[in-house]
Amino acid sequence: MTLRLIHTSDWQIGKVFRFVDNATMGLLQEARLRAITRLGELAGQHDVRHILVAGDVYDMEALSPRSLNQPLERMRNFGDVHWHLLPGNHDPHRPNGLWDQLQRKGLPDNVHIHIAADSAIFEGDSFALLPAPLHHRRTLDDPTAYMDEVDLPDGLVRVGLAHGTVTGFGSDDKDIPNYIAPDRPTRAGLSYLALGDWHGQKKINDRCWYSGTPETDAFDVIGGGQALLVEFEGPGAAPAVTPLPTVHYEWITLSEQIKSRAEIDYLAGKLRGVADDLDRVLVHLAVEGALSLEDRQYFEEQIVDGVSAAFCFIRVDDRRLFPRPTPEDLDKIDRGGFVRTAAEELKRKAEEGGDAEREIAAEALQRLYIEHMKLEAGRG
Repeated sequence: MTLRLIHTSDWQIGKVFRFVDNATMGLLQEARLRAITRLGELAGQHDVRHILVAGDVYDMEALSPRSLNQPLERMRNFGDVHWHLLPGNHDPHRPNGLWDQLQRKGLPDNVHIHIAADSAIFEGDSFALLPAPLHHRRTLDDPTAYMDEVDLPDGLVRVGLAHGTVTGFGSDDKDIPNYIAPDRPTRAGLSYLALGDWHGQKKINDRCWYSGTPETDAFDVIGGGQALLVEFEGPGAAPAVTPLPTVHYEWITLSEQIKSRAEIDYLAGKLRGVADDLDRVLVHLAVEGALSLEDRQYFEEQIVDGVSAAFCFIRVDDRRLFPRPTPEDLDKIDRGGFVRTAAEELKRKAEEGGDAEREIAAEALQRLYIEHMKLEAGRG
């Protein structure tokens, strides 16, 4: 009989996204709960009876009762699936901490919290789970080391569940907090070691994987928004591992050079074409180049204020988008007098000053141009 598991991790329920407004943060937090429902649906589609959550179920230890209970209620809805939860570095098991609170309150029958390094045997599935919960945010002991000495009956698929860092690049690795030996499956005779902590999905070896977070949470995460279907034909066979998409929001990073109004129009079209459902997309846009003051204002109108409204969120990094004022730009500010002199000086500093001075001068020059355009419009 084939044993099928789903490996997931780093749900980080209650995560705070400080770079977005409150409304958008609510959407991103809801997506993390929606991912639990998606995992339950995938379990039904693939005939999976056990879902392994390799740590960081919650983003922090101090959460409201509602935030603590929301994932439990999602899991309760999939009563045919056993959900195995492991304390990680964001939600370690401490006396009278969140895990004790949940146990005192009472858990759904299909939800299992593994707060001790004790094997759990599921004879009906010929499966033994060896969890390695964290009791502190940082520890220098390998939490999986005990697995080498566990004596289990023959005929069981031995699966480890842990949360920590695997590097394997040198002799100093063991000084890394929450270090996990990458050859633990061989040492402990594991069919598979399900890991959490890295938010991108990553294969360490045939029997050791990071699942990645089911809902991407940063622009630098590569391979997020997935879980893993792990299938075993028997205790000794290497598992078949298949990525399963779980993501709702897509995080995209773009870099563009712009030097003209035509290139601004091209960028707007490119942004509108990155996905069919733009309100499920977050974008980090880095732009560089040089624009006239008039075209810079056009960039703000078309990109920062315009096309950005189609997305869930856009972050624009314009630190390398420099002003290139034309004589016509400066004439629109003033043709002479002290205002024109000030504009000429700002132009000089924006072109020749140090990085900090250039940034301040460029912003001041653009603001001077905008305010004079508003003044002219008021006169009209």
